[in-house]
This record gives sequence, structure tokens and C-alpha cells, in this order.
Amino acid sequence: MGLLDRGVEIKTPDQIEAMRRAGLVVGETLEVLRGAVRAGISTKELDAIAEDTIRGKGATPSFLGYHGFPGSICASVNDEVVHGIPGERVLADGDVISIDCGAIVDGWHGDAAITVPVGEVSAEAITLMEVTEAAMWRGIAAARLGGRVTDISHAIEGYVRRNGRFGILEEYVGHGIGSAMHQPPNVPNYGRPGKGPKIVEGLALAIEPMISLGTKESVVLDDEWTVITADGSWAAHFEHTMTVTPTGVWVLTALDGGEEMLERLGVPFGGR
Repeated sequence: MGLLDRGVEIKTPDQIEAMRRAGLVVGETLEVLRGAVRAGISTKELDAIAEDTIRGKGATPSFLGYHGFPGSICASVNDEVVHGIPGERVLADGDVISIDCGAIVDGWHGDAAITVPVGEVSAEAITLMEVTEAAMWRGIAAARLGGRVTDISHAIEGYVRRNGRFGILEEYVGHGIGSAMHQPPNVPNYGRPGKGPKIVEGLALAIEPMISLGTKESVVLDDEWTVITADGSWAAHFEHTMTVTPTGVWVLTALDGGEEMLERLGVPFGGR
């Protein structure tokens, strides 16, 4: 491995299998939360559902206590991009909420996020969510053994730019993941292809575009966690943990391993 690859953790197949178990806990928890989102529920109530679900599956919430974070999920509403602290805020019809969730199984991490509409939302909010999620999948689909990390970045940015005028947050990026939730390398959501560490078997990455209807600039609130857009524009956030095996791409936090979406995109599925 070269200088660019220092600190990058390469997992064995058995360790990737453990990450898959953690990823399934995350994916299943997010589906429970998707079904629980409604006008009138508080973000604190969603957090309690998440913790109960994660622990009920024999896993540990990754986020709870992470550098002092007080929740099992990040719950970010409307102009809140990421790292929103669950609390007394009650969701209202027309809101959108980004829910970021992590779980640990046998010391290995899974990390994923979804953005969910609350009741009837605006057409521009729907477009924002659709573009952000699709950009994530284009990034995942760009990963190949022997390729470079910014091949993913370039695919995400290209899709977003082709589909409207959106802000791509630059200060918050995807990351390596494995025995810790955040590891090298960073995975920006913009940039030229062919840069960064080589994508090799055993590398696991969390791919997570954060896109706004306005600026790419952000501000951290006084709680020292919640990130909002600098201009108050709404944002969306989607994330999956993935790896590349000799037979193709495997999305460890997708319930089907990503097989359906990868097939649509013409990408070989590498799961087991």
C-alpha cells in the first residue's frame, strides 16, 4: 500500500461478514423508523424506538455516547443537514427528517441514513430526496476493485450537477468504516476521479451525500452538534455502508445487499 493508503483498515472476509450483520441491524432499524415517522411524533420518541430496536437485535448503538453524543440516532429536520440531536421537537406535516443510524455487532460497525417525508411535502423536497438518494447509488455503483476512492466522489457530483442546481456540502463527507465508525479514507461527494486510496478487497466505505436546495455552506449550532445550511435551505442525507468483493459490489446496510438497485444500474452484485 502507498502513502495515500496509510491508516486504511482492510478487513478479512469473516470481518466483512460481521459488518454485514451490523449492517442488517442498521437497515432493519431504519425501516422501523421509516414506518414510525408521522406528524406528531417527537425526535426523542424516534430515538427511543431506534435504541430499543438495535438492542433488541443484540447490537449496540454506535452513536450513543460517541464523543458525548446523547442519542442513538441523528435526527435532522428540514434545514438541519446532519448530527441533529433527538429531543422534544415534534414533526409536522410537510417536514422532512434525515435519520442517521449506526450499530455495532461483535466490534464491527454499520452506518446508514435515510431522509423521510412527513405526510405531504413539497415537490422540490421530493426532488431533493430523490436526487440525493440516486446520487448515493451512482457513487456506490462507481466503485470497482483497482479503482480509486474519488471515482465514487466524481459519480456523486456528476449525478447531482446533471439533475438541478443543488448545494453539495463539502465539509461533511463519507468515510472508511470497520472496527471504528469513522476511519480513513475520507470519501468526498465531489471531485475528480482517479484520486485517493485504491479500492481493494476488504475496504469498507460509508457513502453519504448531503445535498441542499441552496448553498453548500453550513453552520454548527450552539449545541456543537447540529449542522444547518447557512442560508436556511432544506437538505437531504442518504448513506449506505458498502464494500467490493471479487464478484462485485455489496451494500452491507441494504436489506437485499443492494442487489436490486445494482442490477438496475448494470453493476455486478458481490454479496453472499
